[in-house]
Amino acid sequence: MNQTLLHEKYPIYILELDKGETSCRSVDDIITYYWQKIDAHPVATCVGVFDHHAHTSSLPDGSINDQIRAAKNIVFCFGKEIMNPTVLAIRPKSIGVAELDKSFVISFLEAPNPSANEAMETWTLALKDN
Repeated sequence: MNQTLLHEKYPIYILELDKGETSCRSVDDIITYYWQKIDAHPVATCVGVFDHHAHTSSLPDGSINDQIRAAKNIVFCFGKEIMNPTVLAIRPKSIGVAELDKSFVISFLEAPNPSANEAMETWTLALKDN
């Protein structure tokens, strides 16, 4: 898993997973996996799934890189407290899953909560079969 700055300001984690490295066969398989992890978490709750590929391809001026076969986000929240109204700007969280010809690219924005970040990183790394 790599950490980088997207557009020189957004700290993100990225895992490119070859299709042969995971038992998941589709973006939907991976989304289902995350949904189960979120449901089992004592604090996290699932908000929904956004089909970014379908949305973008439905727009008259939508543009999708030819290498991307599918792209969805699973949206969820770890928030167990609201200390001030501005914390809402960084919630809920999202994990993006894109399918390319030979791999899946999984990415998420670094969470300000270390335990949330650790959970997302652990879940993501566990997608790789040993």
